[in-house]
Amino acid sequence: MKRAAWITAVLSIVSLAAAQNTSQAAPQQPAAGSTAQTTSPQGTTPPPTAKRPPQAQTQPEYDAWKAADAAARPTTDEQAATQKTPADAGTIMNSVAARTEKAADDFATKFPESELRIFLYKAAMRNYRNVRNLDKTEATGRKVLTFDADDPEALVTVAEAITEKTRDTDLDKDQRYDEAMKFVQKATQTVDTDVTPPAGASQEQVEQYKSGLRSQAYSIMGTIEFKKENFAAAQANLQKSIDAFPSQPDPVDILRLALSLDKQKKYSEALPIANRAVELTQETSQVGTLARRERDRLQQLTAGAPAQPPAQPPKN
Repeated sequence: MKRAAWITAVLSIVSLAAAQNTSQAAPQQPAAGSTAQTTSPQGTTPPPTAKRPPQAQTQPEYDAWKAADAAARPTTDEQAATQKTPADAGTIMNSVAARTEKAADDFATKFPESELRIFLYKAAMRNYRNVRNLDKTEATGRKVLTFDADDPEALVTVAEAITEKTRDTDLDKDQRYDEAMKFVQKATQTVDTDVTPPAGASQEQVEQYKSGLRSQAYSIMGTIEFKKENFAAAQANLQKSIDAFPSQPDPVDILRLALSLDKQKKYSEALPIANRAVELTQETSQVGTLARRERDRLQQLTAGAPAQPPAQPPKN
C-alpha cells in the first residue's frame, strides 16, 4: 500500500484539515460570488479559482458531523493499547476504520444531502488504507468519488487498491488496469485544481501534499505498465514518480525502475539504480532482498562474461 513518505505527506495535511474543520464556530454558507471567475485582462487565461470546501448548512448538521468525525480517531485507550501491544495494532485500527465507516453511513442517512459526508468517507478510506484492507479502501474511496469525481486523493487511493488487488490470473485484469490508469491520469490533472488547502497550511505543506499525490499517481502508472510488461512505459512513469517527490524516494519505485531497465537489457543504466535501492532498504526486508538480488545480477552482467549464466531478474 502507500509507503512511508506518502503517509507522512498526507497526514500532515489531514491533521491540519481536521483541526480547521473541528474548530469552526458555526455552519458556513458560501460567500456571495465565491465561485465566480476572477476577471483577467483580455487575451489572458484567468487563474483557477480555489475550490470551495464542503460546508454545513445547519447547526444540527454541523454538530452531528463533529460527533461522527470523532469516531475516525483512536481513543486514548486504543492509542495506548497499540503502543503497549504492537501485535494488536492492526486489529485495533481495523476496528477504528469500521467504526469510522459506520459513523459516515449513519451521518449520511440522517443528512443525505450534506456536503460534509465526503469528509467522513475520506477518513474511512484513509483508515482502511492504513491497515491494508484493500476491498474496503476501494469501496469507501468509490463512495468519495460519488460526491466528488475529481477528488485527486480518492482517485489515487482507489487506483492503488485496484492495482494491488489485481492478479495476472484475473479474467478482468485488463479492464481493471484500464480503470485504474484512467483514475490516476485524471488525478494528475485535478491535483492542481481540486485540492482545497486547509486554513493554516503553509504553501510548502500544500505543495508537499500535491507532490506526494503526483508521485503516487505516476508510481501506479509505472506499476501497471510493469505488470503489463510495457517496460519502456514503466520506466518513464517510475522516473516521473521519483522526480515528483525527490526528497523521499520510494525504494519500491526505484527497484521497479531498475527492473524495467533490466528487462530492456539496459544493464549499465540499471545497476546504479539497483545500488540506490539497496542503500534505501534493510537487507532482511522483502524489498531489500529483491534489491540485492537484482544488484548482484546486474553486477554479473556488466562485469563481462560470467562464469555461470546470470539468474533471471526477480519479479516485482
